[in-house]
Amino acid sequence: MNIDYCHPDEAFLRTIDVHELLPQQEPFVFISALTALGRSHVVTETAVGSRCRLVSNGMMTTAGMIEMMAQTCAARVGYINKFILKRGVVPGLLAAVRGMSVSGHPRIGQTAVTSVVIEASAFGMTSARAEISAGGETMAVAEIRLADAPAAI
Repeated sequence: MNIDYCHPDEAFLRTIDVHELLPQQEPFVFISALTALGRSHVVTETAVGSRCRLVSNGMMTTAGMIEMMAQTCAARVGYINKFILKRGVVPGLLAAVRGMSVSGHPRIGQTAVTSVVIEASAFGMTSARAEISAGGETMAVAEIRLADAPAAI
């Protein structure tokens, strides 16, 4: 089977264990599957479950949604490092969340979809626009800034 790692299809992406792409590990993994990936976008799904650390009163908290946005970006970086650059997982930092608008919270049993569009990336900083939807409804949008983790001294 020949796979174009630079232009992966959804079927291939769904076979990847997201734990192999993220610096985070259970119980702090807030994405379930990588479903789309391109030069300037990434999409993940999250099966919202009752065992999730950032679920309260039957729904994902706002903090959980921010973490879903950050981990969606981390999955993109992890994919690029693993499948294209042939390197290990590289941690990053969520540097800022701006203009976040929340109109709802995904409930237990729903599948939340997080879409991120990379707007700019330079000098170890990435600017992106993130959106979370569930049940056909947009739940949250935000501008996020990510930074490469500083090298250990």
